[in-house]
Amino acid sequence: MIDKQKTLKASSSFTGKGLHTGKTVTMTILPAESDNGIIFRRVDIEGQPEVEALADYVVDTSRGTTICKNDAKVYTIEHIMSALWSMGVDNALIEINGPEVPIMDGSAREYATRIMEVGLQEQEQDRHYYELKEKVSFSIPEKGVSIDIEPADEFTVSVEVDYNSRVLGVQNSSFVEKGDYKGEIAPCRTFVFLHELEPLLNANLIKGGDLENAIVVVEHEISEEEIARLTALFNKGEVKVTNGYLNHLQLRFSNEIARHKMLDILGDMALLGKRFKGKVTAYRPGHYANTETMKIMRKAQ
Repeated sequence: MIDKQKTLKASSSFTGKGLHTGKTVTMTILPAESDNGIIFRRVDIEGQPEVEALADYVVDTSRGTTICKNDAKVYTIEHIMSALWSMGVDNALIEINGPEVPIMDGSAREYATRIMEVGLQEQEQDRHYYELKEKVSFSIPEKGVSIDIEPADEFTVSVEVDYNSRVLGVQNSSFVEKGDYKGEIAPCRTFVFLHELEPLLNANLIKGGDLENAIVVVEHEISEEEIARLTALFNKGEVKVTNGYLNHLQLRFSNEIARHKMLDILGDMALLGKRFKGKVTAYRPGHYANTETMKIMRKAQ
């Protein structure tokens, strides 16, 4: 049976702040014609410039995936791309009135839920599949990062993360073609280690981060002075450390960190622009490794 391309049955809008810019934006996802692919349109810029969601246009991977073409730049696209692609959407026009996709609760849950509620429209054109003829690999040995993609009869992804963390330990996640993305992957939130917060803030990032849209992992004991500083930083009445995490955070899965890395890699692999049959094995994947692997594949097609 030949797969047909799909788009959304109706448009859907989301409003929220960007994780890194902190700016409140409204993003509307509209149905699109066959072979359109997924395109972002900056409606707040004169001329409403567009940028295709392709690895060719990735310009930054600092704690998120940023694409840019001419005057159109869009930050942190990986969560919406992950939801659209994994839920079966091939074609969509995403209008956004600011520079960054809303972070929502730090996961893709609301995006996936809305896509399911709106429903998909099958289109006349067949889906285009990337022909994977041989193994593709990318690695950063000094960081223990590697991604291997081998030809296979179906699409599968395995992720392992190990940050030498006493709190997280070694975590694994797997995903199969037509698996339960909405229930098993989409709800998993972004995360950060406590010791990374200050450098990120100093780098002008995570302006929109708070304890509602990110898991903060605490590796070591912290002082009362540090807790007071964090309380002021997050503008919270009280900040606590519970079981290695800031505040009374209820993990949605015991391996939520690995599952979020799965969410991210699925979104970044969507930037190939075509679906493919292959076995993906990833160790400590990140946006740079993910998108560089897709660039390799795009250049080889």
